[in-house]
Amino acid sequence: MVSVKSTEIQKTFGKWLEKSHDGPVAITRYDRPTAYLVSAEMFEQMFANYRRAIPVEMLTEREIDLIIAARVETDEPYNLADLPQTGSDEAV
Repeated sequence: MVSVKSTEIQKTFGKWLEKSHDGPVAITRYDRPTAYLVSAEMFEQMFANYRRAIPVEMLTEREIDLIIAARVETDEPYNLADLPQTGSDEAV
């Protein structure tokens, strides 16, 4: 990944904007990345794949109904007992 100092990006923004089409550009301050410049296409791809976790309590009735109605089509049988155990045996 290409990296550039914040002072340099202020002077030659157009150059770095063009470089962002080849991949992310790390913008550094005091030799540490503080921001990234990415093309609109890359941002849209990343945002489309962004998932946010929320507590169950924040789900709406409609979302709960959709989850209950959801079906996974597979030729292989599955159930929750197939999942590996993690953490303690206490209910969460």
